[in-house]
Amino acid sequence: MPTQYHWQDAAAYAARAHEHQKRRDGCTPYFSHPARVAIIVACVFGVTDEAILTAALLHDVIEDTDHDYDDILKDFGKQVADIVACLTKDMRLVESKREPAYDMQLARGPWPARLIKLADVYDNLTDAANIASRNKMIKKARRALKLAANERRLAKPRAIVARLVKSMAARRR
Repeated sequence: MPTQYHWQDAAAYAARAHEHQKRRDGCTPYFSHPARVAIIVACVFGVTDEAILTAALLHDVIEDTDHDYDDILKDFGKQVADIVACLTKDMRLVESKREPAYDMQLARGPWPARLIKLADVYDNLTDAANIASRNKMIKKARRALKLAANERRLAKPRAIVARLVKSMAARRR
């Protein structure tokens, strides 16, 4: 079991895991998203903890690739694997049950998972290509803000995401 977290190793691991995936536009490599999420965590939110940056880079690996919790556990340790698992939706559930179950999972999980979720919605909101996807991302961002409301360590990231949501919502009018 690793005792050190190396975000560089996580970047390479996530890039390989998402190698043939594209973003919704059909041309942007998917790995650009977890890379931007980690950059948002570090450069926008000011959090440079290695375990959190590692989990940010890996946050979609379980959900979107054939890698599982045990793979992350073996290569990056329990703390990172638990954060990534908390950020993974149960795709066996129908969407109407999946989203509330996911929100409950995030609410009960470690605070770094909610931090990464804030960075995730920040990135998805800034990457929204049209009004329909922006409106969908605004709703998801508001859900993430509610989930992060009671954690003092998330005050700065919450304020940053709230400002972005307010700005994007004003553009809808």
